[in-house]
Parts: sequence; structure tokens; C-alpha cells
Amino acid sequence: MSDFCSLPGSIVFDDSGRHVVGGDTGQLPWLTLQKGFCAHHFAKLTSVREIRFGPKGELFASSPGRTCVGGAGIGLGAVVMIPDDDGDGLGDAPIQILSNLEAAHGFAFAPGVIYYQATVTQIRKAPYDGGRAPIANAASAGEAVADITVYQSDVHWTKTIDIADDGTVYVTNGGDNGSMCGATQPFQGGILKIDGSPGGHQVASGFRNPIRVRCQHGHNNCFALELARDGSGSIGGREKLVLVREGDDWGHPCCATKDLPFSDIGAGADCSKVASEDNAFVIGSTPFGLDFVPSSWPAPYAGGVVIALHGVFAQWQGAKVVAISADPVTGMPIKTSTTGSTPSGPISDLATGWDDGTRAHGRPTVATFGPDGRLYIGDDTANEIFWIAPVVSH
Repeated sequence: MSDFCSLPGSIVFDDSGRHVVGGDTGQLPWLTLQKGFCAHHFAKLTSVREIRFGPKGELFASSPGRTCVGGAGIGLGAVVMIPDDDGDGLGDAPIQILSNLEAAHGFAFAPGVIYYQATVTQIRKAPYDGGRAPIANAASAGEAVADITVYQSDVHWTKTIDIADDGTVYVTNGGDNGSMCGATQPFQGGILKIDGSPGGHQVASGFRNPIRVRCQHGHNNCFALELARDGSGSIGGREKLVLVREGDDWGHPCCATKDLPFSDIGAGADCSKVASEDNAFVIGSTPFGLDFVPSSWPAPYAGGVVIALHGVFAQWQGAKVVAISADPVTGMPIKTSTTGSTPSGPISDLATGWDDGTRAHGRPTVATFGPDGRLYIGDDTANEIFWIAPVVSH
């Protein structure tokens, strides 16, 4: 791995403590990383919600043009490219590739095309080779591949998109809290796949708000982050990192998890067929973004997963970036939980400092690794994008 931590402006955490290469620039003064890592401001972008890397290696980010639940402001209504042509670790001026999209949010690249959220319900794909020329008439470019109207939440309208090793395109659909539990629950929050049908094929159901889907390459696995029922921690509720599998029901709104109905609305519900999670978070952690750690990172991070926790709404308590170790053979995250009095399993803090009580630093939204091994963190409240890299020993 290149020694990105030697770039001027890099904030290094090593045996000598915290120091800034080339002198302190005043960037990210509140941030703390684990020893052996550095951080570097990359760019400012209003309400950044997704970060992906294009076919030619540049960073792309979405900035919705409408309000997102959780405190983010109204952004550009665009997907932008932010190159770093001189390699100084700082992004150059953003280039709008997809514009005039009020509902710009999730997007993903496949060979020769880009998939993207065009409206609150519609997913489109358009020809794209990674160039810097904007895609004309983005709202109608290419073709509509799904119009997801099976259920549309007024607040959880955002959709994320990713593509598995076998080419399957997955899309999230947000649901709502729910106040009634019946024998048959209609599909609301869940994971769909683009299969040529108008609304997509329903893969997994029983989510309140699957905020993110991300695929783990090399194992043909995809995972989702579930934001469970608000305020349900005292009756068994938990946020979740889950494997996307055909036919799984995750229980919402009747069940907190397998064999555990919500006592207020789900009493008597049969939760025996609900899928069970291996990775759980206390309600309010708000796991918002995830990606899989490359082998170039040091142990115990290599091969694991990093998760951006958005924290408790209006307080930002618990906002941070955590890492979970994975089985080196299967790639599956090892069982962890933060729902008890102390965390269990191999989960650790990687980046902290957002929740210092001031609410001045925003809250992390998305975590995405670039092709060169740097981890990029986006913040939809402070409008910040920065990267993290391991310190290279000399």
C-alpha cells in the first residue's frame, strides 16, 4: 500500500500521539483514530449520502435534492465525481455527472453502465464509461429497470443499490415503524433484486428500514443494515447487520428477532420462522454505511467489515466508525453485539469524536473503500468527506 499518511495535511496517530504532516491545517481537530492510522480531509459536499468509485478510479458521491430523515439538509440533487488528479489527497472541484435528480441517492457501477435512483420509486440504468461528460437528461436517460411502488415510505424514501459477484442487482426499500401485527404482513421494508419485472423481485422482507446494501466481493455475499423500530430497545429491539438471503423474513413489525415478539404489538405472534442476526447493535446506534476491509490493511481489520454508526438522532451519541472481524475462510462477520451492558465479540472503534456533546461535527453516513485501499467516510450533516489509511512502516 502507498504511504498516504506522508501526504501534507495527514493527521497521524502513532506512538508519538497525534501529529499533522507539514503542520496543522485545522482540519478534523475533533477526530480520534486507532494508533497506526491517519486521516485526511478530502472534500466538502452538501448532504453526502453515498460514495462509490467509478470505472476509472475516481470518487463519486450522491447529494440528494430533498430532505432526508435524520437531519441532513437539502443537497445538490446530483451524483458528482470528485477527482484527485494531482494525487495530493484533496479532491478537486466536483463534476456533476447526474443532475436535476431531486431523489439522487443510491447508485452503483456495472461494466459500461451506471444504475441509479432517479425518483423516490424509480431505478434507472444508463450507458456510462467513467468519463467526465455529464449524462444528459438523467431523469429519463437510458432505461427504467424498476419502479418500486409496492410500498413507499414518506420518510424512508432513499434506496441503495449494489451488485453481487454473479451480477445480481440488489435494491433496498424502506418501510415504517408499524403499529399493528397481523397474521400476514404485506411487503414494506425489504431487499429486492432487479430481474426485469416492473417492481423487482422481493428477496427478503420484514425490515423496518434497510438503510444500506453492500456486496462482499470474492464470496458472492451481500449484506444489509437494518434500522429497527424506534425506541424498542427495552423490549428486545436491535439494529442489525444481516446477510441477504432469498426468502428471509426479519420479523418487523411483529418480532424483535427470532422467537422474540414485541410485547406491545406482537404478543402472541409466531416468531419462530424469523431469521436471526449474528451482528446486533443497540437501538439508536443507527448503523448507516458499511464496506469490506481489503487485505492491504493490518490485522485484525483485514478481511473484516467497517460500519459507520450515525448515532442517536438529535444527540449524535454513539456516532463513530467501528470494525468487526470476519472469518478468514468464509468472509462472514464474526458474531458481535452491543445490546448488552458491554459489547461482545470482535467489534472495536476505528474512528471516534463525533459525539463529544457539541453536535458540531455532524455524523458519519457512509464508509467506502477506494481501489487504492483508503477508506472514505462521508458525513451528511457536516458535509464532510475524509479518508483513513494505515500508517506504512519504513
